[in-house]
This record gives sequence, structure tokens and C-alpha cells, in this order.
Amino acid sequence: MNSTTALFYVFSAALLGASFGVITARSTVHAALYLVLAFFSAACVWMLLKAEFLAIALVLVYVGAVMVLFLFVVMMLDINTDAFRQNFWKHFPLAGVVGALIALEMTLVLRGGFDLASPKPVPPEVAAIPNTKLLGIEIYTDYLYPLQLAAVLLLVAIIAAIALTLRERKDTKRVDPSEQVRVKRADRVRIVKMAPEVELPPASEEKAP
Repeated sequence: MNSTTALFYVFSAALLGASFGVITARSTVHAALYLVLAFFSAACVWMLLKAEFLAIALVLVYVGAVMVLFLFVVMMLDINTDAFRQNFWKHFPLAGVVGALIALEMTLVLRGGFDLASPKPVPPEVAAIPNTKLLGIEIYTDYLYPLQLAAVLLLVAIIAAIALTLRERKDTKRVDPSEQVRVKRADRVRIVKMAPEVELPPASEEKAP
């Protein structure tokens, strides 16, 4: 066993342990920190696979931005997670079946990439191209339509999140952005002349000793 194989087992074990900690941690902050460790371990595995661009993107985007936002939201909202754990064992069988189906589907899709008995030869002209450039060529040529489909799905998710946030509910105060845009200066401030409620004393009384 060489050093690369040993590092692969170390980072893979850390990834599996952190993933298990995400779903078993009682504190949401601890779960988010476990997820940071899982992302970092996955980035290290990608580095061993010579996918430097994906590893750096995972660290910068998810660990450096997304997880910081998650931690900020979790610590600011102080979410009570006790209600989330109710009826956990009641839904555990269904969740286990769904997880097993997902694992089976991923195994059927990815098992072709683990066929080491007959590895495909890499042409010399392809081996000379940097992996970042090769990744861009593959995405925008062979996988262009799946990329566009993923972009449409993300756009629909963004619109759905905005629509759910802007819906009118009784327990919240809703503001209509269109009314805020159409408002004029006269609608915000209006100067009204009013008569004084207390009459001033006559000038003669003020000068009297």
C-alpha cells in the first residue's frame, strides 16, 4: 500500500464519519460543522484523483460561502430541533428504503467507472490538456443539454423559494414591493397646518411686573 492509497482510506473514513455525524448530531451547529468536515474530506479525495479544479471549487463555494451562510442562519434563528426528531423511528423504515434505492441507482450508474480490468487508453493529445480546460470542453459540448436542464431546475427552485417567501400569511407582516416602487414623495410625507391647542397669553400680561 502506497501513500496515495493510505490517504484515500483516511479521507474516505473521515468523509463517512462526518456524513454520519451530520444526520446524528443533536445540535444544528455541530451538524453544520460536520458537513464542513465532509466537504473538506471530499475535496481531499478529489485532489488525490487529480481533479484540482473541483476540489478548489468545493472548498471555496461550499465550505467558504454556503456553509458560512448556513452557520449564520442557524445561529441567528436559534432553531428548536426537538420537534424535528419527533416520530423519527416511525419514518425510519421508509427513509431506509428510499436511501437503499438511491444507493442502488448510483451503483448501477457509476459501476462502469470502477471497471479497472479493461481501462480505456487516454489519447496523448487529451492527456496534454489541463483538467480544468478538459472539464469545460466536456460540459459545453457533450453535456450541454444536461447543464441547461440543471440550470432550468435551479431557476425554478429560486422562483419557487421567492414565491413561498412572498406569500401572504396571517402571522407575518407582508409588504408589497410593487406598492413600494410606485410610491411618491407626497405619499410619504404630508405637511398639515393645525391651529394651536393652547392660546398664547396677551402681550400686555407678558410685560406686566
